[in-house]
Amino acid sequence: MKRSEKHKRGKGIVIVAGILIIGCLFFFGYRTINEQRMEAKGKETIKGFVDRLSKGKYQESLKYLSEDSLKSLDFSKQQVNEKYQNIYGSIGVHDIKIKNLKIKKNQFAYTAVLYTGLGKSLKQNYQGTFTKGNSLIEWAPNLIFSGMKRTDKVAYHYLSATRGEIVDRNGHGLANNGEIVNFGVVPKALGEGEQKQEKIKKISEALGLTEKAINTALEQSWVKEEYFVPLKTETKVPENFEAPDGLEVQTNIGRTNPIGEAAAHLIGYVGAVTAEDMKKNKDLSEGSIIGRTGLERVFDKELRGRDGGYIAITNSEGKEKEILQKINVVEGKKIQLTIDVQAQYLAYKSLDNERGSSVVTEPKTGDLLAVASSPSFDPNKFVHGISQTDYDKLSKDKALPFLARYSNGYAPGSTFKLITAAIGLDAGTIDPNQALAINGLKWQQDASWGGYKVTRVSDVSPVDLRTAMIYSDNIYMAQETLKMGEKTFRAGLNKFIFGEELDLPIEMNPAQISTEKNFGSDILLADTGYGQGQLLLNPIQQIATYSVFPNNGTIVYPKLLLSQENKTKKNVVSAETVARINQDMQAVVEDPNGTANSLQSLGIPLMAKTGTAEIKDKQDERGQQNSFLYAFDSQNQKFSVLQFLEDRPDSKSAVGMVPELLKYLKENYN
Repeated sequence: MKRSEKHKRGKGIVIVAGILIIGCLFFFGYRTINEQRMEAKGKETIKGFVDRLSKGKYQESLKYLSEDSLKSLDFSKQQVNEKYQNIYGSIGVHDIKIKNLKIKKNQFAYTAVLYTGLGKSLKQNYQGTFTKGNSLIEWAPNLIFSGMKRTDKVAYHYLSATRGEIVDRNGHGLANNGEIVNFGVVPKALGEGEQKQEKIKKISEALGLTEKAINTALEQSWVKEEYFVPLKTETKVPENFEAPDGLEVQTNIGRTNPIGEAAAHLIGYVGAVTAEDMKKNKDLSEGSIIGRTGLERVFDKELRGRDGGYIAITNSEGKEKEILQKINVVEGKKIQLTIDVQAQYLAYKSLDNERGSSVVTEPKTGDLLAVASSPSFDPNKFVHGISQTDYDKLSKDKALPFLARYSNGYAPGSTFKLITAAIGLDAGTIDPNQALAINGLKWQQDASWGGYKVTRVSDVSPVDLRTAMIYSDNIYMAQETLKMGEKTFRAGLNKFIFGEELDLPIEMNPAQISTEKNFGSDILLADTGYGQGQLLLNPIQQIATYSVFPNNGTIVYPKLLLSQENKTKKNVVSAETVARINQDMQAVVEDPNGTANSLQSLGIPLMAKTGTAEIKDKQDERGQQNSFLYAFDSQNQKFSVLQFLEDRPDSKSAVGMVPELLKYLKENYN
């Protein structure tokens, strides 16, 4: 063979080989692209299918299923839809997350994490086959739960934890689990169309609810035709109540508040869990009750415990084949407070529905025996479904019944003279035996004060510390504060609780001396000395600050949990200073001119200081007058009271409100 022919033949072989290589590359490239396309389509199908299931859109999920696969199992689309509704719907499946999704040709496998009505996640491994270019799933019952077969069912047993009770120091209930009456409806008993709406209208009138509220309750995701849907709860059936057609009345165990309004702000109330609550907290489940306000909210996790139950696959005869999920019930914990339920009731009653607060402590331990605010609201109405009319009435009330006044900051008025005097005595700037010549009811340091003057109620002169306490003399205390000077005064104040966060499960801002680090004027310094200016202390902070007097100069911090350890701050005020001021406080009660002299008729050994903080726009007009009383048992220091009356009427004062409360405390804390 000639060389040219060999060359031509070799060249032909190379060309053929090249064509074969290109063909192979094209073939394998096409196959790779096709496989990628099939994989992408498969992922899209699975994600779409699971997303619809996760959202409870079972009807929409059917578009991802092969009808041929359903026919082969003798299932219709409607039957599959009902199966998901009956299983996933009844056990509260939601928020399904896909993990480890793998597609190989027309086969798929993935792990799903499902959250159920038990409030916990359930992991399932699924696998199956696609058809129609991976756009449809060949459905089988094992795509509901991986261990299911055609005739299997799912059993769901939900076990509710008993909510822990909130009790007082003696074990008496402040928030109990008592008998309640549920008013509700079973949807199928309402009928359809106009008949249904007419029944809803009559039920709304009977219960004091809006038709919209009833329809909203009926539209909840868990509701089924045969389920009882609660609409309102009461502690008893009202007298002469006639249930309209379609309304059912059931008696159950639920949350009750024995002293109602008297502890509403402190204890708070509970309510049914919402979809939003469950989204924020995976531990919650359909039908859970959670704390909405007060201690019910603060200690909700401990009180609620943990609901339990189990979900199992059963055969057609009801025999359990597989436990899918089991959660043991953890009963709620009991929360025991330092509160005395009778003292709490009397403290609230003493306020006579006026705006104010009453706080009672055991000075030696810091135990809060009563923490009351007025006006208040009935927490049972909130627990049991308050009507829109009642809620609007409360929310629009100018007296602010939702405001917990015991945790709201106020200028403490003349009760604070106790602290100013203690600082001055310890610093040596106040001589208790030195009498100041003060004439008239108004005084100013010099002309630089312009039109501003310090005022007092009684024109007495001369005035020493004892006289200033008896008559609650603002001018004396203003002059002594100016003589003390800001540096000494602030140094003394900083020994107390200003700026501190108290270890209490009650929301409040720290006590405040002033808005800035320095007063910036002698007027503000003087005003602060007799309890006004920019001072802000809530009633709990006031009684904690004044605890140095029954405790020989030591602050005993307030506490609300009986198990909580006592916390103290020693040597805040010297023992000698406390002894001197306590004598003057005793004179406030025993001296005929004392501002708390009316308490002497009770026959209870007391030390006390009254106060009035006035809020006004102009110097010579009567402004809002907040009335205060601080008093404690001078004999044994077993109880102390801080009574506060906001914007008091002319006929009332904090002093006049407390006799019944003091009598109870004397009899029971002696």
